[in-house]
Amino acid sequence: MMAFGLPVQRAQVENLYVEAMLLADEAHAAFAVQRDLGRIEAGRTGGNSVQLVSLACESLKTTTRLMHIIAWLLHRRAMIAGDPGAGAGDSAARIGAPVAADWDVCLDFDPATRRIIAASERLFERIAALEAGWDEPQAVTPVQQLLAQLEARL
Repeated sequence: MMAFGLPVQRAQVENLYVEAMLLADEAHAAFAVQRDLGRIEAGRTGGNSVQLVSLACESLKTTTRLMHIIAWLLHRRAMIAGDPGAGAGDSAARIGAPVAADWDVCLDFDPATRRIIAASERLFERIAALEAGWDEPQAVTPVQQLLAQLEARL
């Protein structure tokens, strides 16, 4: 990680962390409401236990996806801060493979829950793209070349 990118990366990590935590809170609340509504419906009509299990599975997938994101962001935060226990080679330094939602199942959920699931997948994709971009060698800009020349002369 090059020093000139650290303030930008720090701001990105902090903003994404807040976004991920807010989304995790939304997911928790939405899945709890859906779970409670499903239990009430199941009690009244005999309900659809398959839908309750599907809801539980998608809740776990979404929660897992968000926890991977949050763990990655916390690790990046530690790396940026220079924590000697947080290295680029650590398993937490990689976001890993996505946990995909089963959209055939998700179509039966309410719109708010579907929106949260989709938002968690998009956030995961953004983190993966960000990670890939940060791992790319950074091109030295002309301004950085001039600064390096000035520094060498001093």
